[in-house]
Order: sequence, then C-alpha cells, then structure tokens
Amino acid sequence: MSSVAWPRSGLWATARRWAAVRPWLTVEQLACMASLYFSVVFNLAYWRAVVATGSLHGAGGALTGVSMFLAITALHALLLGVLLNRWTVKPLLALLLVGTAAAAYFASAYTVFLDADMVRNVLHTDTKESRELFAPGMVGWVMLTGVVPAVALWRVRIVRRPLARAVWQRAAWMAGVAAVAVVALLLSFQNVSALMRNHKELRYLIAPGNYLVSLAQVTLEDHAGAQRPRAPIGLDAKVVGRPAGAKPRLLVLVVGETVRAQNWGLNGYARQTTPQLAALAPLNFADVTACGSATEVSLPCMFSPWGRADYDKDRIKHSQSLLHVLDHAGIATLWRDNQTGCKGVCEGLPFESFEHGTVPGDCTTDGCMDDVLLSGLMDKVDRLPRDAVVVLHQLGNHGPSYYERYPQSFRRFTPTCDTSELGDCSSQQVINAYDNSILHTDDFLAKAIRQLAAHKDRDTALVYVSDHGESLGEKGLFLHGVPYAIAPDTQIKVPMMMWMSAGMAASRGIDLACMRARTQQPASHDNLFHSVLGLLQVRTREYDPGRDLFKGCVMSKA
Repeated sequence: MSSVAWPRSGLWATARRWAAVRPWLTVEQLACMASLYFSVVFNLAYWRAVVATGSLHGAGGALTGVSMFLAITALHALLLGVLLNRWTVKPLLALLLVGTAAAAYFASAYTVFLDADMVRNVLHTDTKESRELFAPGMVGWVMLTGVVPAVALWRVRIVRRPLARAVWQRAAWMAGVAAVAVVALLLSFQNVSALMRNHKELRYLIAPGNYLVSLAQVTLEDHAGAQRPRAPIGLDAKVVGRPAGAKPRLLVLVVGETVRAQNWGLNGYARQTTPQLAALAPLNFADVTACGSATEVSLPCMFSPWGRADYDKDRIKHSQSLLHVLDHAGIATLWRDNQTGCKGVCEGLPFESFEHGTVPGDCTTDGCMDDVLLSGLMDKVDRLPRDAVVVLHQLGNHGPSYYERYPQSFRRFTPTCDTSELGDCSSQQVINAYDNSILHTDDFLAKAIRQLAAHKDRDTALVYVSDHGESLGEKGLFLHGVPYAIAPDTQIKVPMMMWMSAGMAASRGIDLACMRARTQQPASHDNLFHSVLGLLQVRTREYDPGRDLFKGCVMSKA
C-alpha cells in the first residue's frame, strides 16, 4: 500500500503548519481580540460617518478618534465579558462574527442604521425580500470577514481554570476593561460628548453593539406586549347623514411602497413617470410627509388616529386601527396584500395575501407583480352587501432590486441597474430602474381607477399614498429606514392622490375646485384616518375634523 508524501517545504507545507496550530487562549483574551477586530474591520461605516462630521480634524480631532477607538473596543470587550464563558465562547462568538459581518456590509453599502425599528424590519422581512439582499458582494464579504475567522476560532483551545480563579480573574479583567473605557472617554470627553449629542444616530452604526442592543429592545418590547390585547377605539362609530336606500360606496385605499415624492410625475418631476394618471387628472397632493421612514413605523401610524403629531409607538401598536373603526360603523373591510402583511392594522379582519400567489400572468415562483391585487377584486366587492373599504398593499418600489418590480414592457428609462448591489451601478442607472417601477405603479393605479369607473353599482373612490420614500445614493444613502429625526426628505416625502367617481362627488357634495386648491397645501399621513372617516360620513369621538382633508370642501350637510 503506497502512501502520499506531502511536500515539506513551500506554500502547501506552510499552510499545513498554520493549520496545525491550535493556540491556548482564555475567554478574556478572545474577547479582547474579537473587540479589536470589530473596531478595525466592522465599523468602517461608523468611522466614515464620524469623519464626515469634521470631528476628527486637527490634533484635537486625532485625540478624539483615539479616544473613541479605545472606548468602543473596551465597551465591546466589556459586553463580550458579560456574554461569553468557556462553554459559549466559540458558538456565540462565531455567530457574532458572521452576523456582524452582514450588519457591517449593509451599514457600509447602504448606510443602514440598525436602531430598534430597523431591526424589527429585518426580523419581519420575508424570504423573498431576504433573498434579494444576498448579493455576491455581500456573500464574499461575509465569507471573508465573518466565516473564515469563525472557522479559525474553532481551532482555539480554551484555557480551563478552577471556578474560583476564573471568577476573580474575570471580575478583575472586567474592572480593568471598564477603567480603560472610562479613561479613553475622559481623554476627549467634551469632543466625544458633543459629537454623540449632536449626532445621536451614529451609535446605530457601531457594530455589533448597535444590533445587539436594538435586538434586546425589540425582544423586550415584543415580549411585554405579546399577551396584551389591542385597545378598542371608535366603538361609538356610526355612519350619519346617509338617506335610506342610498347607493353603496366603495373606497379603494392603495398603500404604495417606497415611492418618493421627488420622482412622482404628478408633482412636476422632470420625467413624466405618471402619464396615465396625468390623463385622468386626479387630486394630487404635492407636499405630503410620511409618519415614518420604514413600513414598520409608517403603516400602523397612518392608520391610527394619532399619527406623527401625537406619536406614541406603544399606544399605536396596541390599539385598533382605522379599519376596526370602519368595521364598528358597519362598513365592510378587506386587506389584499402583496407585501409582508398589514403590521397589525387589519388584525382580526378579512385579509388576503399574495405572497405565494399563483395567478397566471401576474405571479412566478419569485413572487407577484402588483397587478395581482386587482385580480378578481370586483367579484370580491360584489359579494359585499354594504359600503366597503378595500386596502391594496403594494410591493411597489421595494428595493434594492428595483429592476424586478416591473415587466420588461415598462423598461423605458435606460440603461437600468439590473442588480441588487446598487453601489455597482451608476446613479443614473439606479434612478432609471426606480423610475420604471413608478411607471408600473402608474399603470396599476390607472387600471384600478378604470375598474372603479366601470363599476356602476356603487359610488366609488380611490386614495393612493406611499408608506415612505427612498434614498437613491444621495449623500451616500441608499434604501430607507434612517431614524426619523435625521431622515432626509427623499425618505419621508411621499406622493398622495385621490380619485372619485361623479356619483361619489355628487352624493358627498364635494367641491372639486375647492379640493384642488387644498392639494397645494401641506398634508401628511396624519390626515388619512380622519379624511377616510370624513369621506364615508363616519362619526366617532376619534374623528378630528381639523385633520380631515375634505372638511371645508363639502357643500352638503354630513
């Protein structure tokens, strides 16, 4: 039997010698090494953002940089000291390496701030959306900076110590690490405190502390509210001023996804991205502000009576919504979804999802185009014996794969960015793909309006509003979800438009000229709840006429 003689010199031999190395390290040594690695490799987005503030200029700036580097490294080491022990150090640290590599990639590529709202978005992302984010660049980065170190970690042998010695050594080490963090901060306390006070969002770029703290916050919030029922609102709701035998009404409420006001053709954008809507001449509101910069915030907020003006996340999350108020008033509701759900807005009410739709022509194994939301819609409506509100929740312009949001027949602005790695495309390519997506939404809304106009058995209306906007590379930002306090207009300025049949306008006595004048004034998601109630003549103590966009333009008595 022959044996293989491995070379004793050269590259292969060197690799074999390194592979045979199995160093003995304590948990504390591994924590220090990992923390240093985090600071150097996984916080590039943070350091880039700090440099952009101008805080590191000059000799004082250099000291500030050193101070923050030491403090961040020491604080992460302290955190790891709490989490790790002899039994958990390898699996937990390996998981942190891979997870932090992914977080660092998104922070660097898209300037994603991992606050609690963004972490909640990530946790609620479906497999279809997740698959789009696994671009070759991300996979390569995670393999190189996360998986390879994680594999090397398993070659380390952990030093075992008697329990008493391990406890006092860990305590002494943590005290020393805490002292390093304190001293580091004191080196440039005034500059560091001013930086973090004036740029609070920067803490959401410090990995892995950003997503670990946010994940803990989300877990605690969700656990605390898991068994908490939604507080009823609008139990006193009723329809007033409707004559007996009046023709039933149908309101279709389209919740758009990720369409920003700047690229909306009806708002005067240089490109006509809404040609079909322009021909239909709906009521277009030119200055509309969203409740949030991400769906998890804006969707529940816009369907609440409080909105951004009286924003209370906990109250909104644990209260019923506009749809429940309509249900209390005897108006039928239906939510049709081509997204990741209604975020609790339609809890306990009729819901239909097309996440795994199979409608021929509209759906493939990768998902459905938004046209699927119109499939069989009027048949559903015809089964409803009374006034009804149907919500259509679009996939819309959800990124980063804008090129997958429209059929090829809508690829009119070229060349397009045909990858989810937006940094690999020119700015114009990204914008072209994004604008093509809006062209498809324009077609979708025009089809919906034509269906409503042809439905003579009901007085009909349609309201469209996007949940939030999108950054397309401006100031290095992509996608959305920047903390609201610092979110740019690209992420919180959204389009909103309304259309109504002649019968709806006449039965409500709406002065369309008055409404067109109203469209030139500022509006927001805060108006949606109260305007829908106003349009459908629903009265409840939750209704605020000051936020009703129709108030003042209704000629008949409600």
